Amino acid sequence: MLGNDWDLLLKDEMEKEYFQKLFDFVREQYQEKDIYPKMNEIFNAFRHTAYKDVKVVILGQDPYHGENEAEGLSFSVKPGIRKPPSLNNIFVELKNDLGYEYPKYGSLVKWADEGVLLLNSVLTVEKDKPASHRGRGWEIFTDAVIKKINEKETPVVFILWGNYAKAKKELITNKNHLILESAHPSPYSAKGFFGTKPFSKTNNYLKSKGIKPIDWNLAK
Repeated sequence: MLGNDWDLLLKDEMEKEYFQKLFDFVREQYQEKDIYPKMNEIFNAFRHTAYKDVKVVILGQDPYHGENEAEGLSFSVKPGIRKPPSLNNIFVELKNDLGYEYPKYGSLVKWADEGVLLLNSVLTVEKDKPASHRGRGWEIFTDAVIKKINEKETPVVFILWGNYAKAKKELITNKNHLILESAHPSPYSAKGFFGTKPFSKTNNYLKSKGIKPIDWNLAK
């Protein structure tokens, strides 16, 4: 279904009763309402970043709920779509941290292809109704994904922005991994986000472990 090693790793999880019920609910929702992202984009994070390639995890909450914004990657919007405030702040920090110019578009597909798993805790949402699909089972599934990544022997950097993401820290017990946590890039909390330098810290850690760093530059 995903076309890479996630298929085998997630097979048992997707066969569990809770996941079958979840997906019955999701299918029904797509038939009756406007749901984002598009159904064939729900698992885009896994398609773009195979398990073996995961170097970094950036954890979000649920997809953007505005029309045609979400593309199945946390914090990312499709090219041509107005950048949400949190994403604007991420790009401000990126420029302050590494000096990269502000990107034209808000799509983070390039990061995903570099080895950054852009994982939302909840993978679907109803149009204009934030958090509408929370508590339906997605969190069980994505927690299982985090646990799988925690098992990796090769070091991974987990970037946890905001209290919701920080709560997942208890799932990350492998001493090989680095956890970077700060306030959320939302305008309401960005004061505690700016200046935290997550991009350079991530690359410094990867390089210290002999791993090729992430090319964060989206303005090329």
